[in-house]
Amino acid sequence: MGIYEELKARGLIAQVTNEEEIREMVNNGKATFYIGFDCTADSLTAGHFMALTLMKRLQMAGNKPIALIGGGTTMIGDPSGRTDMRKMLTKEDIEHNAECFKRQMERFIEFGTDKAQMINNADWLLKLNYVDLLREVGACFSVNNMLRAECYKQRMEKGLSFLEFNYMIMQSYDFYYLFQHYNCNMQFGGDDQWSNMLGGTELIRRKLGKDAHAMTITLLTDSQGKKMGKTAGNAVWLDANKTSPFQFYQYWRNVDDADVMKCIRMLTFLPLEEIDKMDAWEGAQLNEAKAILAFELTKMVHGEEEARKAEAAAKALFAGGGNTADMPTTELTNDDFGGGAIDVLTLLVKCGLAASKGEARRLVQQGGVTVADKKIDAIDATFGCENFTGEGLVIKKGKKVFHKAVLV
Repeated sequence: MGIYEELKARGLIAQVTNEEEIREMVNNGKATFYIGFDCTADSLTAGHFMALTLMKRLQMAGNKPIALIGGGTTMIGDPSGRTDMRKMLTKEDIEHNAECFKRQMERFIEFGTDKAQMINNADWLLKLNYVDLLREVGACFSVNNMLRAECYKQRMEKGLSFLEFNYMIMQSYDFYYLFQHYNCNMQFGGDDQWSNMLGGTELIRRKLGKDAHAMTITLLTDSQGKKMGKTAGNAVWLDANKTSPFQFYQYWRNVDDADVMKCIRMLTFLPLEEIDKMDAWEGAQLNEAKAILAFELTKMVHGEEEARKAEAAAKALFAGGGNTADMPTTELTNDDFGGGAIDVLTLLVKCGLAASKGEARRLVQQGGVTVADKKIDAIDATFGCENFTGEGLVIKKGKKVFHKAVLV
């Protein structure tokens, strides 16, 4: 089985152009491909896993990855999948975030001469002359076609800024520039990026002729892909200072039953033959599959030692014992205790166990909240400052999610 067939077997490929040519190139290690990462935060998230593991798989098969840091495109903001405009970041913020991305990507991809490259599109996008860009690139785009693009549809009713409208052109120019200067012949991205990515492929063909072999592949974006990287309204970061190895492990340990095998197939490097045998697992075996998923991904990001610690801590908690040192913790201050107490709904939101008080209310009413080993059945339950001193108060959501709150 070639790497292209493996990607399809793992459920990673959604749409492609020139499939036979793509198959031949990646299977024979002839692809120089890029994936873009806009620098909207100072850490990558679990949502970037699909792209990072894809780059690793293709590099292992002899292909050359380009990790394109979006120092330029981040200054505009991608409207895809958004209902509002992204926060405008300063140039200094973007440069800092780009440096953080580089350090994290090096855990997955081998950079160096004739290996992977890390390139920042600020190097060319910030030097563009606006009139020259309009004449050279803008003339190749139909406004009518752009407005029909999926990436803009969600924004049309609420309003799409002219700034964001230019994002497709900038992303397309990236592929055009990389094709000319870095021999980059292939681009990968999420399925929701299809329109943006086709823009780059068509721009190359229009400017350089039909014989310019530029290809596009989009990764499957399904319900799990859209959820990946967030839990209870909070991002799951690859930076251990933002999401501890234990929290990271717990996130993957608690994926939905319907998603666990999909995640194992897409994100781990376990052999397909081994995964195929797991497809028939049910009931308690699915919990074993979740533990395998959590361990494999935590090991990939934080190393085997931290993965072992997280695994042991999780087993101890599920058994009803063990210390709580590695448990995800929220620090509360006296300001959080209006009148000397904090109510359970506010507590759940503060700890990131519920995205809103409405969700917290439903959790309590459904019997899904336990505090200090006592099930909470009243939405007006409160806890005083004295409950949070010492080692803090342990909160349990459902059967698997543990959290600790302490007073500082």
